[in-house]
Amino acid sequence: MFTLEIDGTAIAVINGDEATARDLFTCDGFKEDIRSLTTAGKPIWNGTSELVIRKASEDEIEEFEDALAADDGEGDFEADDHHAADAASGADDEEEDEADIVFLVDIDDEDDETLDA
Repeated sequence: MFTLEIDGTAIAVINGDEATARDLFTCDGFKEDIRSLTTAGKPIWNGTSELVIRKASEDEIEEFEDALAADDGEGDFEADDHHAADAASGADDEEEDEADIVFLVDIDDEDDETLDA
């Protein structure tokens, strides 16, 4: 498993090999997503900071596994705490061979943002 780190903060973990992680974390669609998603009211990525891909730590792997298990209904899952996403944007459920991504940062709820505006 590999982790995407931005400015010293672990952002997301993927359960793929290094090539898969690099391909996904650096593709234009994912970069657009992390520029538009916010955490604590700020974009996850400013568009200029280096995207560091490194081996996931044991704690990050555990958090990834807990989030996927909870997403499958096997645990207590707080939707606002972690967000598991299929690595292939818009992929069908039939494509279970695809890598999964779990964000390690709290993603702001879009409904909360519109209330503040």
